[in-house]
This record gives sequence, C-alpha cells and structure tokens, in this order.
Amino acid sequence: MSTQALLPAESSDKESSTMVSSTPHPSRLKYLSLGVLVLQTTSLVLTMRYSRTQKEDGPRYLASSAVVAAEVLKIFTCTFIVFMENKYSLRAMNLLLKEEIVKKPVETMKLAVPAGIYTLQNNLLYVALSNLDAATYQVTYQLKILTTALFSVSMLGKRLGLYQWLSLLSLMAGVTLVQWPTDSTGEQKVLTAGSQVVGVAAVLTACMSSGFAGVYFEKILKETKQSVWVRNIQLGLFSFLLGLLGMMVYDGRSVRQSGMFQGYNAITWTVVVLQAMGGLVVAVVIKYADNILKGFATSVSIIVSTLISYFVLNDFHPTGVFFLGAMLVIAATFLYGYHGKPANGAVKV
Repeated sequence: MSTQALLPAESSDKESSTMVSSTPHPSRLKYLSLGVLVLQTTSLVLTMRYSRTQKEDGPRYLASSAVVAAEVLKIFTCTFIVFMENKYSLRAMNLLLKEEIVKKPVETMKLAVPAGIYTLQNNLLYVALSNLDAATYQVTYQLKILTTALFSVSMLGKRLGLYQWLSLLSLMAGVTLVQWPTDSTGEQKVLTAGSQVVGVAAVLTACMSSGFAGVYFEKILKETKQSVWVRNIQLGLFSFLLGLLGMMVYDGRSVRQSGMFQGYNAITWTVVVLQAMGGLVVAVVIKYADNILKGFATSVSIIVSTLISYFVLNDFHPTGVFFLGAMLVIAATFLYGYHGKPANGAVKV
C-alpha cells in the first residue's frame, strides 16, 4: 500500500536524486511521520503492557471497553478530518457521508468483515500483552508481515520477489528463536510456560487476522474511489457495534456492576488514545514514506521496547538466542521492503 512513483526509464539516478532533494517539505513530512510512528508504536506496546500488569486496589479496566472507547475516538477523529476536507462545512460533510454511507449500503456492508476481524485483533493484543513482555510481543507480532504477504499473493494476485521470500524465511527463523524456551524450574516454570502459550497463541491469531483484514481492506480501497477517511468511519462504525456486542457478551456482568469505565486511570486513557491514533498514523506514513523506512521505524521500535522492558519495566531478561532472533526479524523487515534496482532502468522514489 506504499505510494511509489516511477520516473521514466531514461532518467538517471543523479536526476532522480536531484528531484527528490529539491522537495524538502515532503522529505520533512516523511521523517516526521516515521518518528511519530515509532513513538506511537513503542508507547502503545509499553503502556498497554504496563496497564495490564500494574497492581491496583480496585478492579482492572476491561480490555473490551478500551477497544470500544478507541473506536469511538477514531470515528470522531476521522469525522473531523472529513469536516476539514470539506472546508469546515457541516452541510457538505453531511451530504458526503449520506451519499457514501447511507445511499451505498452494499459498499458499506463490505466493511463489516474487516471490522469484525479488527475488533477481534484489538482484543487479542490486550490478551497477548497481559501474558508476554513487550519485547517478545513486538518481535513475534512481526509475523503479520508473513500473513499479509501470503494473503496478498492469494487475494490480490501479487508476486513476491527473491528478497521478499528470503525475508519471510528470516522472519520465521527469528520468531522461532525468540520463542525458544529458556531454563527455569519449579512452579515458576509451569506458570511462565502457561502464560507464554496463551500470549503467543493470541499474537499468532492477531497476526492472521491482521494479515487477512489488512489485505481485504486494501482490496476494497482499490476497487472504489472513496476517501480513506470515509472508509475508516464506516469501518469504525461496524467495529464500535461489534465491539460493544462483544463487551456485553463477555463482560456484561462486570459492566452492569461497576460500569463500562471501571478501573480507568490516566494510563488507561493513554492506551485508548494511542490505539485510536494508530491507524491514522499508519495512513500518513503510507502516504509519505516507503517500505524501507517503515522497516527502519519498526526496528527502532523493537529496540526501544526491548531496552525499556529490561531497564524500566524489569519484566524481560534477554538471552543470546533472543538477540539472534530479534536481529533476524529486524533484518527481515528491511529485506522485505527492499527492491533491487529494476532491470528496465526505472527508478523508484
């Protein structure tokens, strides 16, 4: 989904670099968006992990309610962006939303599938970070590259090059090493193993859902000319309804007893805001950055999460095998986004 422009075949590398360097404003936006992506990704993982493991006197907040709250915030944010795009005209915005959502029920209903999967995925991430440290989660979750690639091949008919297949092999090897069991004894070993299995199962399921929903959503975007923000409003509406249904089914008793926002504090609201902003940040990065730089952002986020998990949260004790696996995963993120110089002389920027 990266936006890449092809220069004519007769243009030289020198000319292309001159063209890129002559537009510093997009370049600044590119690196600014990547910096925001690193900050958002790292902050979300660490604050979510901290919020699920901190000791509290009262009841812990419900993950299902946090997912619903994030969807509401996302809907309001996307609606405001559409409002700005329509020159702050409520009439123009209402006409647009009515035309694109209400009068096109078939197109709108298509978003119910990815919305349900995204809702499941967001709930699973809370389960994962309740049972895995931030570093292990970050590295393992990169398997979504593999699932997205496989669904892209099967659903969109994309073809992967040699570098992409090599990166997927490196990715699988790296994640396998990260999950390699470490020596521990007694009751702690049983508890740790059980928790790790739950966490890894949640991450793997989230990776599958992320890959399918992402490719399905991409397919819908390519088949229509709707604004991505309007599509996100449609997606958010279905996600809100399905998330609310899930919350009442699984946590209905707790909600009736203590309310939807039980256990909320500043950290919880930070998690909600960061989760709501995640999709919007990715949309901006897709517009201004390329796959290599996104891979760099992912790598930086893994490294920062590992350091903070070890030095601040004190819930992670890395081994040599973990570091080897993490390096393979980081290398895979770069390799997957790398495109060798095209044979026809075209230059991608």
